[in-house]
Formats: sequence, C-alpha cells, structure tokens
Amino acid sequence: MENVNFVLSGLGGQGILFMTKLLAQAAVNKGLKIMAAETHGMAQRGGSVVSHLRIGDVAGSLVRAGSAHILLALEEDEAYRSLPFLSRGGSLYINAPAKAFVREEVRPYLDRMEIVCRLFPASETAAASGSPMASNLALLGFFAAFQNGPIRGDELRQTIDQVSPDRFREINLKIFDLGFEKGSKGTP
Repeated sequence: MENVNFVLSGLGGQGILFMTKLLAQAAVNKGLKIMAAETHGMAQRGGSVVSHLRIGDVAGSLVRAGSAHILLALEEDEAYRSLPFLSRGGSLYINAPAKAFVREEVRPYLDRMEIVCRLFPASETAAASGSPMASNLALLGFFAAFQNGPIRGDELRQTIDQVSPDRFREINLKIFDLGFEKGSKGTP
C-alpha cells in the first residue's frame, strides 16, 4: 500500500484529536501501520490544533510540507493555515457553509496545485441534529463518502461504534451517517 498522509486542523474543543483517533484506530483495525503526532499549545483556550496521521510503512510521524494527501479542517481559517501541507493534487475538506467559497486570494493557489476542495457545513449539520459539538463526526462522515484514502466509510463507522463512550455512541453514529449521506449525494 502506498503511504497516505493526513493533516487535521481546527480549534481547541472541536474534536480534532478524536477525529485522528478514529482514523488511526480504523487503520489499525485493518492491520495497517500508523504514526501520528499532534500539536495543541493553546487548545483549551480555543487555539489551533493540528494533528498529523501517516498510514503505511512510514519512518516518522510528522507530515512534511507539500506531502499531505488529505486535509480535514474544522475551521476555515485553520484550513488556510494548513494548506502548505497539502501535496499537488491533494484533497481538502472544510467545515464551511456551501455558499461560502474559498477566498479569492487562495483560489489561484488551489488551481495551480490541483487541489480538490470540498466544503461542507458540518457545524450546521451537527447543530441541526441536536449535538453542536459533533461537527467533527459530520465532517468525517462527509469525507468518508468520497472513499478517498485507505479507510472505507463502513470501517470508520465500526470504529466510531467501537470507541465511543456508551452515552454518546448513538448520537455519534447518527451524525456520522448524516455527513456520509450528504457526501454520498454530493450535496453539502
């Protein structure tokens, strides 16, 4: 298997580390090798949180600039901050309203780098489902629908079922499914 590099970014309290844990555990469940690293200096005060996850036969846990295949961002500004990690032809999934599009000054860079950008209002989806804190699972479900990477949607769903605390399991699965459904229909 070719190595796959993920970068996940957002703000403290948005669940970046839980998203990373789900992707990592799903990969381990498949028997894949992983390495991960995270930075969250001021996370408890809403500061940046960035997590790196490398799947495959890799020698280090940090994703070098220009080598991430997939960037999952729970906050639009954090997506822009993490863009240099994406490789040419990489995929960007942003928690942002579908009406909002990428800033004009960023568009030429995305085009030049052939980066596929998909926006999804994960926060709105999670809030409408009664769990505004679960935008991470909505975005993860949306991402999973595109079958982009070594982990399938059903494998991620099984992992959510496996690692979620009992009191959150049902709502976590529901929100993941909503994101997956919207991604499958191609409608944010």
